[in-house]
Amino acid sequence: MAESNFVDYVKIYCRSGKGGRGSTHFRREKYIPKGGPDGGDGGRGGDIYIRANENYWTLLHLRYQRHVIATSGGGGGRNRSTGCDGVDQIIEVPVGTAVYDALTGEFIMDLNRHGQQELLVKGGRGGKGNTFFKTPTNQAPRYAQPGEPAQERTVILQLKMLADVGLVGLPNAGKSTLLSVITAAKPKIANYPFTTLEPNLGMVRYRDDRSFVMADIPGIIEGAAEGRGLGLRFLRHIERNALLLFMIPADTENIAAEYRLLLSELVKYNAELTEKRKVLCITKCDLIDEEIQGWIVDELHKELPTELPICFISAAAHQGLTELKDLLWQELNRETKHRTESIIQQSIDVTSLTFDDDDDDELPSFDEEDEDFEEEWGDEDGDLEFDWDDVEIEADDATEE
Repeated sequence: MAESNFVDYVKIYCRSGKGGRGSTHFRREKYIPKGGPDGGDGGRGGDIYIRANENYWTLLHLRYQRHVIATSGGGGGRNRSTGCDGVDQIIEVPVGTAVYDALTGEFIMDLNRHGQQELLVKGGRGGKGNTFFKTPTNQAPRYAQPGEPAQERTVILQLKMLADVGLVGLPNAGKSTLLSVITAAKPKIANYPFTTLEPNLGMVRYRDDRSFVMADIPGIIEGAAEGRGLGLRFLRHIERNALLLFMIPADTENIAAEYRLLLSELVKYNAELTEKRKVLCITKCDLIDEEIQGWIVDELHKELPTELPICFISAAAHQGLTELKDLLWQELNRETKHRTESIIQQSIDVTSLTFDDDDDDELPSFDEEDEDFEEEWGDEDGDLEFDWDDVEIEADDATEE
């Protein structure tokens, strides 16, 4: 079976550039015996940004790009020359991508607008050259400031699709058929479970040139929270939905029990999903007449909350689709206290995710060359630098003497 091109989560290692070191150069020219310090500052290290791009629909392009590393800043030079800045790196992701820390699962940021760009890892600042430390009492400082070290972070990028209505149901409940009928989407449809293996989106056209987005996810079965079937992997794509459309076939033995089953599986994934607006849709209503439909509604109102909207449709026979659109539009525009952001900003369980990479890959090593101190005095550049802690210790010793 061919591997799907749909990738909705990846783990990447990010490292910014370290700041360039400052220079301890002294001006040396003919007829100028005491030119004084003229060492320049180091350049800043490159930053790593993440930007939302509506032209992407999956994280496939990042699946094998496990390391994103910005370049370091250049060291300062003579004549107060500032080192070059490191080159920034920009990670392009689909709109609707959330970023989490790979170690703790803590929420970092959410990119839900096209063109939104956020700083992920900041580069180190460049060190000051000896010119910066020149004072009337210390006219020839022989030290410079080292650049700030690079920052590194491993993050998990999760794509959570932007849709208004999410379809929830067991396999073969008619979710893909409904999506194909009321939108231009063409999902795979067949008479066997788990025909849908990845989420599908479709735009539903409504009256007066209005529209809303509908998302179809793979079916949920009992025990999905324990990993049965496709598990709860794709439920992240309905976290942003304003409304959940529960789809249950009319020939189901116990419609109320199946609704409670689906609801319980959602609670196991995230209890806040149950606070969203909900609509119960009985599919394949062409198999029953209106009298039986009325009896089903009466029985459901006895077992389920009376405020739960119920409708009957047959996607194959194109029955009840207009009424369904009216009901969905009405529910979408109804006021609610539920905030989608509260679900997105929750921490995730990183142990529930599996990655193809992993820790067998060696991380790129830091370039230690710039961190070696040049202790020779009298070379052409005259660079002599050491850590600020050493400077403070030597200053204290001189004071005591």
